[in-house]
Amino acid sequence: MTSVLRRIFGTADPRDAWRALYDAIVARGRDPFWYRDGGVPDSIDGRFDMIAALTALVLLRLEDEGEAGRAPAVFLGELFVADMDSSLREIGIGDYVVGKHIGRMMSALGGRLAAFRAAAPDGDLAPAVARNIFHEAPPAPAALAAVAGRLASFRAALAERTLDDLKAARLP
Repeated sequence: MTSVLRRIFGTADPRDAWRALYDAIVARGRDPFWYRDGGVPDSIDGRFDMIAALTALVLLRLEDEGEAGRAPAVFLGELFVADMDSSLREIGIGDYVVGKHIGRMMSALGGRLAAFRAAAPDGDLAPAVARNIFHEAPPAPAALAAVAGRLASFRAALAERTLDDLKAARLP
């Protein structure tokens, strides 16, 4: 209904400018590397964990922009929520409990933000990855190192991207 009103009255959704970035994050989260080489469970939960981890790293990069990154970070967070809401509904989660699931997902995203923020930019992400992606089922040390290393490389390369690069969905 909202999109129909937008077409009639011509109001644009400011999130649309950041949708390509969110889509690129989701595509990166679906990369077979995470599941094949990294040992992340190839499941709904495992895919959520990767999308949330990558989203958290991009949100931290936007945070580094200060005031200029504030609105884009809000829009990216809203796109994340809308995507998770839609995904839950697609798999049959009913209206009465979608809000509870979204609340838990936002809490999980916040946990990743805190964990990755606490790790120094050039620091080891393995403890945060073990806790926030693998939870109670730690993988083989090589798989943990692969996932943590790739996320650390992603984080370092994000630091080199400008805000315009991010808006254009030019992820490393």
